[in-house]
Parts: sequence; C-alpha cells; structure tokens
Amino acid sequence: MNGSLPSVKPEAASSIAKFRGRQGPFILMFAETLESVRSQPSKRALYVRAIVAALAAIFALKIYWFVRWGFWHDQQVPDFAAFHLVAQRVWLGDLDLTYRFAVFMKMQASQSGGATGFMPWTYPPQFDLLLAPLAFLPTWAAYALFTGATLAAYLMTLRKLAGEHFAQVLVILFPAIAITIGCGQNGFLTGALIGLVCAHADRRQVLAGLALGAMVIKPHLAVAIGLYLLVTRQWVTIAVAAGVVLVSSLACTLAFGPQIWLAWLGAIKESAGFLEQGLYPLFRMISGYAALYNFGVPAGGAFWGQVTIAGLALATVVLGVVRGMPPSFTLGVAAVVSVMISPYAYDYDLPITGVGLALLLPDLPKVASPRERSIMYTLLMLAGAYGLLQSTSLASGFDERFKPAIAGAALMVLLTMLLQTMWRNALPAPSVELGAPARALE
Repeated sequence: MNGSLPSVKPEAASSIAKFRGRQGPFILMFAETLESVRSQPSKRALYVRAIVAALAAIFALKIYWFVRWGFWHDQQVPDFAAFHLVAQRVWLGDLDLTYRFAVFMKMQASQSGGATGFMPWTYPPQFDLLLAPLAFLPTWAAYALFTGATLAAYLMTLRKLAGEHFAQVLVILFPAIAITIGCGQNGFLTGALIGLVCAHADRRQVLAGLALGAMVIKPHLAVAIGLYLLVTRQWVTIAVAAGVVLVSSLACTLAFGPQIWLAWLGAIKESAGFLEQGLYPLFRMISGYAALYNFGVPAGGAFWGQVTIAGLALATVVLGVVRGMPPSFTLGVAAVVSVMISPYAYDYDLPITGVGLALLLPDLPKVASPRERSIMYTLLMLAGAYGLLQSTSLASGFDERFKPAIAGAALMVLLTMLLQTMWRNALPAPSVELGAPARALE
C-alpha cells in the first residue's frame, strides 16, 4: 500500500495558473489563508493560544452561569442536566425508569421549576455506569469535571494527530467545540476515543481496541471506523473491542440487573417513533434524515435517503482501502463520515470530524483544488456555526418548524465531495491537474 499521495507535477504549473485565474479570489484565498496558519511556528502558537484561551473563557463563563443561576434557568435545559440526573438515579436504584420517556420527563420537570426542555434517554447502560460517580458532586462541579476532563483529552489527542495543522483544525472546529462546551455533551469524549483508535490503529492495536470498545457508549459513531478495521483485517483491535463490550455489558448486568437491557431497547424503539414524528429538534441534527425531513420529505423517504447516505459513506471508506489510498487519509475519511451514518446525530458530535480533518490535512492539498478545499472547510465550519447560532436566545425565538437542518445538508454536500475526491484520485488520470492528480497506488 502506498504511504503518500502524489503531488502536482511541475509541468502542470500552467494549468494551475489558468485554474486559479478562473476562480473567484475570495474562495481561493479562504483555503490559502486557513492553510497559511501553519507557515511559521510562532504564528501557529499564537493561533493555538488565542483559540484555547477563547474556549477556556467560554468554559469558565458556563461554569459561572450554572453556579449563579443553575441548570434550569429561563426554560433552557442543557444536556448535562440529564447526565447528572441519570447519575443520581443510578444510586437511587431506579435507573431503568430513565428509559421511559414519560417518567424521565417528569423527573426533569420536578427539578426544573417549570422549564419546558426535555432530553429523552437512550444511551447504553455503559454510559450510565460512567456517569454514576458524578452524582456525588454538585451539578455545576460535575459539569466542570466532566466537560473539562473530556475537553482536555480531546485537545491533547487532536494535537497529537494534527501536528503542525493543529491551529488550522481548531479554527475550523471552533464553533463545534464551543457548542459542545455550552451543552456539556459527550462529543469530546467520543472524539478523543475515535482519535485514539486512529492514532494507534496500526502499531498499538490493543490500545486502539480498548478505545474502540469504549465507543459502546455511542456505537453508531464507530461504524465507519469499525468497517475500516474490518476491511484492513486488524483482528486484534476488533477482538479487544469486542472483549470490552462483553465485559462492560456483564458489569452493567451485575450492577443494574438484566432488566436494564429491556428498558434500553424499549427506549430505542420509542426514540425511533419520536424521530419519525419529527419530535426531536431536527434543526440541531446533522444527519441527512434531518435535512430531508425538514425540507418536506416524508419520514419514509427521509429514512431511505439516510440509508443511501450511510451506504455512500461506508463505500467511500472501502474505496479508499481497496484502491490503495494512504491509510491515514482513508482513516481520516472514515472519521469524518462517522457522523453521517445514523439519522440520530447532533452538532455536538462534530468533534469527531476534527479527528478526520487532522488526518486529511497533510495530503488534502495534493488531491483537492483550493476551491474544493475552501468549500470543504466552509461546510465543516457551517455545520458547527449553525448549531451555535441556534443555541442563542435570538435564534430560539423562532418557530422550530421553520428552521431547516442546514448542518445535515452541509454534510451531505461534504460527503459528495469526499466520495468524488476518493474516486478521482484512486483511478488513473489522463493528465495531471490540480484537484485531479494521478492515482495513489503506483
């Protein structure tokens, strides 16, 4: 398998110049401006410090907000409030009731003082077990510990993968990171776990398997990475991951009783009904299903549209392996498309795409034109920024029925571009042009 992608040959310089001349100056400059961030170590360090400081300020302000007003202020309920409530129910011995939506809604309402927000609970019991220790902390302290620890783990993993591209990844992912801090969700945890799988998939398969097995907390986000490992026959990683799932499932059965699995399956069934009826905030979702449904496609059509999108996403991963694309590039594609498999994916799941972007950036200029890269960067930023906008009090005043799922549409376009890029660069090309180089496997 070839370990690198071909660069544009010197004889293509005139074609490149003509290509640049035909493009709008702004769209060309956008990619080049973002990529120039890594031109000097001092410049990279400046951007990293500025972005990390901004994220730390958002984190600190959120903690202050929760200390000052609590989690149930002004009818708005952050997702972490449900996390902490579930942790408490673990010790009260009635965890299975959290999987009954009507009952869990009453639990949240009893603590909210009239807040209208509600978060259904469909996480596997392994995530309940992980949250259980947080019940012994005040809610704001539990939020600070969970979000702070997972954010730090995510940023360290991302830095290891991105190297000199770290600052650029942070710029593009800033909106998605900010929205995840705001709601206290587990996007940093899943992003760090997928990042560990990608970082150690080739040489430290046991560690990669442990991280992949831990993704049982959100298994639908690990499908694409799992397929990559299966196609590349990394049996040790797969075996270790399966062992983690089995052992953790046994631990949950011993801790919560076998009835917890029936409760969980019932919640999944009920959740599917909610999704079919459009009762979730689809405008915050990033799936093709949400985009199609909110654009007026009936639930059945949106479901088959999602199946098609998931199939294309997985085909993109297989194509990269079969055609001999560099492993890091194909892994990057697998990480990016991980959020496109399930109809149930939100903007706070987007940190995983940062892992994929970190792996793609070293070779992306060799296989995509400045125009294409600009569009890809814009789509990723838009997916996160739209969710950030929708979380503001200004946007929340509009009727949710008239809010399109822009992020889902953006990722559909991104998938099309990734599939086109993988197909084009895995096949022989009659001439070498920017954005259409020769095949990766010589």
